[in-house]
Amino acid sequence: MKRPEYQPILITDAARSQDDQLTSRQKRYVLMMGIRVACLVAGAILVGVQAPLLWLWLPLCGLGMVLIPWLAVLLANDRPPKEQHRLANKLHPRHRDDTPPMALAAEERPHKVIDAEP
Repeated sequence: MKRPEYQPILITDAARSQDDQLTSRQKRYVLMMGIRVACLVAGAILVGVQAPLLWLWLPLCGLGMVLIPWLAVLLANDRPPKEQHRLANKLHPRHRDDTPPMALAAEERPHKVIDAEP
């Protein structure tokens, strides 16, 4: 009886861990809140120095201070899409071999050859 061919497990096909996802969402949230604080400081500075076109800059800063927290919360609570729902997989489907990897006997396992130097 012929044994099936050995199929290695590809780590690139593994999903990101929950901790990695949480960390990236937290970083994105802090970055967006930093932009919100920058909008607040910029608005205060513009009012203090009586900047030209204040009628244009102040609503833009106010819009940033209102929309950015809303977007930050939405993005912080969002998770990455599942593989079957990703647009990239629909455009360029990958053909995966769904056969489970098989364990090899000790004599069949690939082993590292070490060259002995004199």
